[in-house]
Amino acid sequence: MSIQLTKNNNTVQLNSGAVIPQIGLGTWRSTGEKDGYNAVLAALKAGYRHIDTAAIYLNEDQVGKAIRDSGIPREEIFVTTKLWGTQHQEPEKALNESLERLGLDYVDLYLMHWPVCLGQNSIKDGNLLCIPQLPNGKRDVIIDSWNFSKTWELMQLLPKDKARNIGVSNFSINNLKELMASPNFKVVPAVNQIELHPRLPQTELIQWCKEKNIQIEAYSPLGSMDAPILSEPLILDIAKKLNVTPAQVVISWHVQRGYIVLPKSIHADRIESNLQTFVLPEDDFNKISNLSKEKGELRVCNIDWSPFVCFV
Repeated sequence: MSIQLTKNNNTVQLNSGAVIPQIGLGTWRSTGEKDGYNAVLAALKAGYRHIDTAAIYLNEDQVGKAIRDSGIPREEIFVTTKLWGTQHQEPEKALNESLERLGLDYVDLYLMHWPVCLGQNSIKDGNLLCIPQLPNGKRDVIIDSWNFSKTWELMQLLPKDKARNIGVSNFSINNLKELMASPNFKVVPAVNQIELHPRLPQTELIQWCKEKNIQIEAYSPLGSMDAPILSEPLILDIAKKLNVTPAQVVISWHVQRGYIVLPKSIHADRIESNLQTFVLPEDDFNKISNLSKEKGELRVCNIDWSPFVCFV
């Protein structure tokens, strides 16, 4: 049995009216000398028009150079970057620094990377793109004098000609409720970018965000490092039966659920094949959707930000 693969050109509309391609290239860990550059160049050549990076990925310079070298008009490419926790109290400065590294005049989407403010006082070398640690070895998390609602208050003031849309990442329902109930809340986040894959389907969070007109973006859609979801027997069986790659099975499952997907690779052939999707037969779709019930949920990106707790 085989199915028809097609290059995915689907788009999703944000609450601002902006349109974003449903499949984008994730660039986390694409940090070798030219990994980010080569991956983005390969993606744009393959037909991607959505690139996702972040200040803490340490590859904004490579991403921006690839965008410029691609020859594709800037306005045809949707670019996202993210505010790191050490700069929660100065998002405009952080945005300007990201734009300088990218070599771009604006980003289409600027996200608060985590709902966690990190201290600068424990940083000795002045490099803010790090996870600062206290002398006791714990992460330098600020919880009393600052919170994510204050960060969002400042993000709402960012110039629209530099950050066309703003959103959040790694926010739970409770965190979003707190944000939206804060006294100076004015702008509904355009997206909430979260870890999302068949072992962590996030169904309740997806539904809640949909009701609030917040689009979901799935990072680590294949299960993060070494793509553990791709070695699941169920995924391998479906891929073999349908004569497609395991990654195409999983990415198509995400697409069928209706949100934005950010698969990552530094290999040109995989980058190209990840853009080819299809409609899963209903039985196979449901089996994948039930994987977390049968095997339990698996959260791969679960950083200890104590005393702040993200996922409650």
